[in-house]
Amino acid sequence: MLDYFRQGRGTLMGMSPMRARIRTASVGAIAIALAATSLGASSGHALPRPAPLAPGLAALPTPLPDPFYRAPANLDKKRNGDILAARSRSNPPGFFDVRTYQLSFRSSDSLGQPIAAVTTVMVPNRKMVNAPLLSFQHVVNATGLQCAPSQALWTTDPNLAIREAPGLNVVLQRGWTVAIPDHLGPRSAYGAARLGGQITLDGIRAVQQFKPAAVQHSRVGLAGYSGGGMATAWAAALQPTYAKDLKIAGAAYGGVPMNLIKMAEGLGYANPHPAFGLAFAAAIGLSREYPAALPMRRYLTPLGQQMYRELRNACTNDILRVGAGHSARQVAVGGRALFDDPTGRHKVEENSLALYPGVPKTAIFEWHSPTDVLIPVSSIDSTNRRYCRAGVRLQSLLTPSPDHMSAAVIGILPALAFLQDRFDGRPAPSNC
Repeated sequence: MLDYFRQGRGTLMGMSPMRARIRTASVGAIAIALAATSLGASSGHALPRPAPLAPGLAALPTPLPDPFYRAPANLDKKRNGDILAARSRSNPPGFFDVRTYQLSFRSSDSLGQPIAAVTTVMVPNRKMVNAPLLSFQHVVNATGLQCAPSQALWTTDPNLAIREAPGLNVVLQRGWTVAIPDHLGPRSAYGAARLGGQITLDGIRAVQQFKPAAVQHSRVGLAGYSGGGMATAWAAALQPTYAKDLKIAGAAYGGVPMNLIKMAEGLGYANPHPAFGLAFAAAIGLSREYPAALPMRRYLTPLGQQMYRELRNACTNDILRVGAGHSARQVAVGGRALFDDPTGRHKVEENSLALYPGVPKTAIFEWHSPTDVLIPVSSIDSTNRRYCRAGVRLQSLLTPSPDHMSAAVIGILPALAFLQDRFDGRPAPSNC
């Protein structure tokens, strides 16, 4: 499996036969809580004295040299969604008949502090004013900023290329404007799912203000699968409170990890796993958002410290390579004693949509395989039932497929049809 990933093979929500990237994202989502809950601050447990860290070991990723990504000094004076900077770009490889822009905008991190986030906007050359706007949340497995869509869409590195992205030409040729946010944020906070929802909503606000996009009064849709589905689902759930000014016509998401605690518990805390690097990377990402509650660097074994240094600025292939065959017991001082830490566990729960009491006000299309072993299907089902009880117009599709990867492929066309109907103003279906 790891050889397959190292060759850089992967897909857009399954729109090509190269599907490995989707599975990678899903395993990473399943592992999100594993290291995060195990490496949190101590509370109620006697822990061994942490091993000393090497001098200069930093939690945050290396900043990009491009000044476009720098936050302005007056960021706290801006409102969420305000445009900080805008620029045009050449079209990424594989895209045609569009104009491409990038926007830097103000958003908020997991603690409510202002941050500068980025979204890439593709505007069809042949579109009507206020034609549909789709915010597409791509799957990103990364602790390095160079892996974000705003960078990877143009990369010449075959290990970083987003090969499935040109599949978006399908909707671009329909006249939809497409925004692709860097939903992991300026710290590449892999695993901080709620953050992804906030950045997604603020990115839409920014695009609506951007005159060349001509979408100020457009119907807006959301889409994403697996890790991108987490940001999409969170955006839909947060909109009624976080972005009351926005109107979302519909959200389509599939294979969403709804409960990160259950996923961690199902993965196996003590046993080595070929994709453990993704769990470790998620712990790094969550510790960047919650440094006081999740000071993971204090509780790393020498092996953990080594892996931390290697994964500070990593993308999928290196994350898998470095973490392959390891476990939380090997990288955390005290091993399983740290798994019960309530402080770290609470932060993981805060990023588990199944535990968030709010519900979307927009129509939802949700799809998954009922036999998907990579995500806790019961958490999806319980969330759907809760939404239905609250009156959400929700259409759920159980794909006739055995696994996570094939479900992505089967669900994409119905998802796009669902969004097209919402853009056309048709009544939303429901099979609650």
